[in-house]
Amino acid sequence: METARVRDVMFAHGAVRLSGSLGVPGQDRRTGAGIVLVGGSGPSDRDNGGYFPPLRQRLMTAGFAVLSYDKRGVGRSTGDWRAATMDDLAADAAAALDFLRAQPGIRPGAAGLFGHSEGGWLALRASTARDGLPWVVTNSCPGTSPAVQERFALANHLLELHGEGHPDIDSTLALYDRLTDAGRRDADFLTAAQLVDAAGGPSGLAYYWSGVDEHLWSFLKRKQDHDPTADLVGLRCPHLAFFGGADRAVPVADSVHVFAAAACHPARSPRATLTVEVFPGADHRLQVRDSTRLAPGYHERLAWWLADHTGTAR
Repeated sequence: METARVRDVMFAHGAVRLSGSLGVPGQDRRTGAGIVLVGGSGPSDRDNGGYFPPLRQRLMTAGFAVLSYDKRGVGRSTGDWRAATMDDLAADAAAALDFLRAQPGIRPGAAGLFGHSEGGWLALRASTARDGLPWVVTNSCPGTSPAVQERFALANHLLELHGEGHPDIDSTLALYDRLTDAGRRDADFLTAAQLVDAAGGPSGLAYYWSGVDEHLWSFLKRKQDHDPTADLVGLRCPHLAFFGGADRAVPVADSVHVFAAAACHPARSPRATLTVEVFPGADHRLQVRDSTRLAPGYHERLAWWLADHTGTAR
């Protein structure tokens, strides 16, 4: 009996070579279905900060081949994600899916994309850009722009840091708004840094500003007003959207509203059904607060939905 195995792989997207891990279930569990896990923001690697390996194992146990990869410029992948656009990163996800579909035993019509957080935006864009995808799953994907989502996350961080009503909350958010406006004017990094210095470099801003340099500032400017609405309306496949009810990084209620409004848009394909699952008490990683344990029922809901949409036995 062939046992499950995980091996290193490499595939190309243009001049960029992306490195990843491909998990293949044992012969007795194979369904011919596959899934690409697309990581979140920043320098995310194939493990997405340790979040993906347990998920990969559960999916392999359910019979899925699972591919995850290092973002360009991270781990063993070439290139630089900070020099990329959202379209570039979405095309990387599409290249990963093409690689997975080309593997022996994989049914192309049963392989799709799973995007976590920022990776959800990328999975949606990659899914909308092509025909023939059977489904897409997003995990804590904001329905808002990055600028709106980051402000929401920063506000929650400041509230936890200072307590309700502290004057530094409003002043730091006002500084964030000035930085966002500077980005829209295509201000250079020196101008942005001067805004921070003039405001005294408030400690709470580090949640957003720590590690920002000229290269990262350029990426943030390009990304900040990305709007997922057009991709949601343009979907031509079923969409499963997971959210944590206690997510402090993503405005969940607003995101669910945007996803539902797009699903009701007259231009939306009738094939693009929407299933939304909100797990009360779960955080941005769909984990129970203060633990690494996923919300009860998460794995089962994911496996059942995928089985229904890949024609495999539960």
